[in-house]
Amino acid sequence: MPSHIPNVPISRHNRRHSIADDVDFEIKGAEMQFVEVELDPGESAVAEAGTMMFKSADISMHAVFGDGAGQEASFMDKLLGAGKRLVTGEGLFTTVFTHEGAGKARVAFAAPYAGNILAFKLSDYGGRIICQKDSFLAAARGVQIGIHLQRKIMTGLFGGEGFIMQRLDGDGWAFVHVGGTLIEKELKPGEVLHVDTGCVAAMTADVDMDIERVGGIKSMIFGGEGVFFARLQGPGKVWLQSLPFSRLAGRVLAAAPQHGGKDRGEGSVLGGIGRILDGDNSF
Repeated sequence: MPSHIPNVPISRHNRRHSIADDVDFEIKGAEMQFVEVELDPGESAVAEAGTMMFKSADISMHAVFGDGAGQEASFMDKLLGAGKRLVTGEGLFTTVFTHEGAGKARVAFAAPYAGNILAFKLSDYGGRIICQKDSFLAAARGVQIGIHLQRKIMTGLFGGEGFIMQRLDGDGWAFVHVGGTLIEKELKPGEVLHVDTGCVAAMTADVDMDIERVGGIKSMIFGGEGVFFARLQGPGKVWLQSLPFSRLAGRVLAAAPQHGGKDRGEGSVLGGIGRILDGDNSF
């Protein structure tokens, strides 16, 4: 009996031959997306280690030191590039996928958790996009992956996740994963937006980012939103995510069994009632 596979939503981009470094790709899926990139002979894509979903047999893969860009650079330049990746919490190596056969070949990269994949043609944004440090998924070969440090010392000291971000430079395609639901906002010159630091998924380089105190002492202690939030000032574009990975990880950690693997309500005076009060109605 044949299996019944549900239809997968697809968003496709077709290569425009008049534009350099353009590639064919499809972003597939809804809550758990993946991007499928079509390569011509000799073309390459670079991705974070562990993100590949599948590839054609004619596509070779090998790990490279740093971000895979500028492989003719000196060892010290490569070491500096790898060091930048460590600062942003990434590994020392990325993986390069190269089509070594004839005709078309495809390689797919999957998002690590529920959310959306954003496709940026970097040349459309002045050759640079700033994004959260753990959001880069894959890119066309030649895109450089660096770090973006906030210039203002107060932002650096208290900016949390927004202090150290990734910087994507180049003119090709880059694919960024954002958690939860995505929203895009166009900020006018002088327009200000207050955002939780973890919810800033990406922004153009012309957006000015600073931090601002949440409010009074009561709001800071009991508001549950932290002490500071990001202050974004236009002009420029920002992309916001509803589910930062740090927030997801924090909720998972808070719900994990405590005391050597036992459930939080087990062995307590309240027992099952404690689990109900905690929001866990299962027995």
